[in-house]
Amino acid sequence: MAVNFLENGTRPDPAPIDAFQKSPLAVIGDGDTMVLPDIPASIFEGEAELAVVIGKVTSDVTEEQAMDHVFGYTNFIDGSARGLGGMNMFYRMKSRDTFAPIGPFIVTADEIADPQQLQVQLWNNGELRQDFNTSDMAHSIKRCIAWVSSIHPLEAGDIIATGTNHRGLHAFQDGDRIELEVQGLGRLHIAVRDDLKRRWPRETRGDCLARGIGANWIGQPPTQESGKYTPEPAATT
Repeated sequence: MAVNFLENGTRPDPAPIDAFQKSPLAVIGDGDTMVLPDIPASIFEGEAELAVVIGKVTSDVTEEQAMDHVFGYTNFIDGSARGLGGMNMFYRMKSRDTFAPIGPFIVTADEIADPQQLQVQLWNNGELRQDFNTSDMAHSIKRCIAWVSSIHPLEAGDIIATGTNHRGLHAFQDGDRIELEVQGLGRLHIAVRDDLKRRWPRETRGDCLARGIGANWIGQPPTQESGKYTPEPAATT
């Protein structure tokens, strides 16, 4: 789901409900490596998310029916190559090879008392970078299932990733060791590889926002410092 959190109460109103699709061939598992491609992205980020695993054919269900169609839950990282611009932006940004780490396993729905009260935490090289709760969703899990199923049927094994809080987003770069743990779902481990060895500051979007960079609730990603596609410095007069 796209822009589905209220960012710790800082977003004045929920964004309209929206979503995009990721190729199933983008999926990798626990212990695998996300590979950053040779493309002119302004930054590569990974969004910590709770993913809902559908258990049976789900078509045009109501919100009251929606949770009966959930098999379970798993950790999900939404890999993103920002700044590519042009049409079909989400497809080119989100559906890259290795850009959908999932796992390490599925926890069945009966084991999670309330999926709208789960802490989501992501560490990069042992440092906690994202830390938020699913209670901050703008559109609830049952609303998301009902909305998606009104557009097309869902099948058993389909996954709905429920979105992220953007303030902890930061650059994924070569050599990073990423861990994601949604409360009760175990811990997902991946590595990051960038053969171009591009580098970005180790700041989150929230850090940039606190310094006055990015004049909105979501914050602005830091600018690439070195490597291929590093932007030219601004001209001075």
